Amino acid sequence: MIRPTRRRQSPPQASLPKQFRFEQPKSPPVVVNFQGGQVTSDAGLSLIAEIDRKLQITSQFAQCFQDYRKSNRIDHTVESLITQRIYGLVMEYEDLNDHEELRHAPMFALALGKRIGLENEPVILAGKSTLNRLEHCPEDVEQGADSRYHKIGHSTSEIESLFVDIFLEFLDWRKIVV
Repeated sequence: MIRPTRRRQSPPQASLPKQFRFEQPKSPPVVVNFQGGQVTSDAGLSLIAEIDRKLQITSQFAQCFQDYRKSNRIDHTVESLITQRIYGLVMEYEDLNDHEELRHAPMFALALGKRIGLENEPVILAGKSTLNRLEHCPEDVEQGADSRYHKIGHSTSEIESLFVDIFLEFLDWRKIVV
């Protein structure tokens, strides 16, 4: 004779919310739930972006660059380009070719503070060609300001100094917390 197995009752668990809301100024809220729909594996990026907004690492890093592009022809600021590239690296999108798809990704747009969810305005972040110009720009860009592609320069000494300052600031912070 086969007896039905009795199910063990699981212990009571803390009630979890059925959904979470992330809100950006001037954008419709992003609602995260477990119902399916449009799914992303890059949801952790929202946490990274929030930490970056508080610590301002990418914005400080962007100040180490000089932009010689004509302001009326710019779609993406240097800070936006740097932030997009760094967030891509953090999320393991090392190849610039990945940004051809990521430029349409709502989670990346949300992390970069872009307006999303507007029907007539699709979100378009920088593509691989634009990011390539940022990465492969010579140090002496001031002399090549007439060049079509090399319009963004950087200061190696400022970048090195920034990373040392951030490291030392973190060490001081750790001493206070411990």
